[in-house]
This record gives sequence, C-alpha cells and structure tokens, in this order.
Amino acid sequence: MKLIIQIPCLNEEQTLPVTLRDLPRELPGFDVVEWLVIDDGSTDRTVDVARANGVDHIVRLTSNKGLANGFQAGLDAALKLGADVIVNTDADNQYYGPDIAKLVVPIVAGDADMVVGDRQVMTIEHFSPLKKTLQRFGSWVVRQASTTTVPDATSGFRAYNREAALALQVVSKFTYTLETIIQAGKMTVAVDHVPIRTNAKTRESRLFPSMWSYVRRNGLSIFRIYSMYEPLRVFMTAAAVVMLAALAVWIRFLVAFIQGEGAGHVQSLILGAVLFNAGVVLGALGVIGDLLSGQRIMLQRVFERVRRIELELEVPPSHYEPGATSSHEPTTGARAGGKGRTEEREAVEL
Repeated sequence: MKLIIQIPCLNEEQTLPVTLRDLPRELPGFDVVEWLVIDDGSTDRTVDVARANGVDHIVRLTSNKGLANGFQAGLDAALKLGADVIVNTDADNQYYGPDIAKLVVPIVAGDADMVVGDRQVMTIEHFSPLKKTLQRFGSWVVRQASTTTVPDATSGFRAYNREAALALQVVSKFTYTLETIIQAGKMTVAVDHVPIRTNAKTRESRLFPSMWSYVRRNGLSIFRIYSMYEPLRVFMTAAAVVMLAALAVWIRFLVAFIQGEGAGHVQSLILGAVLFNAGVVLGALGVIGDLLSGQRIMLQRVFERVRRIELELEVPPSHYEPGATSSHEPTTGARAGGKGRTEEREAVEL
C-alpha cells in the first residue's frame, strides 16, 4: 500500500519547511509514504525548498492556475505514481500533520472512500464570528446537496482512496472543497469525517484578501455549486416564489375589479403577467438544468474511464519533476498499480 501526501503550493518557501517537518514518513497499514508538492506557478524558491526538505515528487505548473486546478493536477499525478491513498493538506501549516494517522484510519479499515478532517471551526480562535457563521452555513448547504454528514465542508485536510480519486473531477476554478463532497455524495463514494487539530495561524489567507471577499466568493461558490448539482430544486423554488408573487398581484387586481376600480389597477394585471412569464422561464431553466446535470454525470463517468485507460497505458504525470529522493521513473507506480489490478481481475475471472 502506498500513501502520497500532496501539498498545493504558491510562494510557500517560508511556511513549507514547517509544514513538511510534521508530515509522517511511516504509517500503520502502508508500505510506502511519499510527499508530492504541486507548485502552482510560484515565483519564489518553493521548488528548491521542497527538494531541500526531502519531497519525493513535484508537479510544476507553468503559471498560476488556482487552487482547484492545482488540487486536480495533484490527484492525477498521485494516481499515475501508484498511490493507493492520497492525502491533501495545505502548505501554510494550518493542519496538524500527525493527524494524518487519524485521517486514513477509516480508509485503511475499508469503512470509507473519502475522509474529511473536521477542524471544529467554532473552537478556532482566529476565526471571526462572521467567518464561523459562514463556514457553518456553507457546510449545511453542502450537506443538503450531498446527503452527507460532513460538518466542515471547507476543510482541505482530507484523504481519498484510489477509487474515489479516480471518480472526482473538479469543475470550479476557485475551490475544490465543496464540490468534491457534493460529487462524492452523488456517486457511490462513502464519505466519513474525523476530528482533527489545527496549528496557530502563520499568515493571512491568500485566497481571501478581506472578509468581504471571503463572504462574496464563498457565497457565490456555494450558490453556484448547489445550483449545478440541484438545478431542479433551485429553479423550481424560485419559480414557485415568483408565481406566488404573480398570484398575489392578480388577486389585488381582481379585488379592485370587483369593487369597480379595475381600470385604475391595470398595472397590477401587467405586473402579474410579467411575473408569471418569469416563473415559467425559471421553471424551464430548472428542467434544462436537470437534463444538463444528467449529462454531467455521464461525462464524469467518461473522464473516470479515460483515467483508468491512461493508468493502463502508463501515461506519465503532466508537468512532473522528480524530487530529492525520487530514484524511479514516474510511471513505475502506475505500472505496478495497473499490473496488480489486472492480476486481481484475472483471479476473479478464474
């Protein structure tokens, strides 16, 4: 069993050594534990620092693609390097590295395909009350959309087994945390969560330059992702609200008409008609969105099959560079993993 711990980085030469210092090199249930750094177009010495601190693998993107794209590139590379389990953590030392041992227990035991670390955000001192409230609201929305019980949906400290990593495909360019949970809930991926610890704050967030930016971007992401995966519910609810407003306006006109004052309330009749048409359009958008959602699921299955074919063909990771201790070809892990799974299938057939 091979575990690869991936760390997306953007100009992290100062905090990366501290983060790496607490990461495990040995864990029960694993024969090999390796580290992978995804350099998302850093302009400092992040890659040099990674090599100096013993990172095994490096995925070096030529320009800044964003956290979600960096995460996806890491998943693809880890799979091709033969990972059976992939753990994602942040380079700013937010998460307590030794808790990786707790994170992978449900996966090693076969009880979960994906495990999310619960930071218990209400106990984090440097989170403002507004941020805590938004975190709880966002997690609640994700639970409703995904039918999971994850209490901390924005946590980036999480583990995936091979099958879960193969199935996930991030669409959002901003964040992967919310979308991957919803995707997992919609597919045959068992999701679990464990309480984890966090470290003291090392620097300000680079994703959110201000609290207003945090509220705006996370709020839009929550709405967009929820609309993407539950379009019928979102648009039909909006259509029902608009239709009720149209009905209220028409009732007002009807009352005035009965009282002989209908000529003075023609604007209510027009407004009701406009609202009714808007409701019909919103309902139609819900139906179209639901059909597109079905197509999206089919495309995800196609992407999963493409990934499996790439592993069988031993396609090397994109933008890959060997790290300080890497002495093997990048496809060796994929070759070994592919061979093992082929032998398993042959044994089942026999």
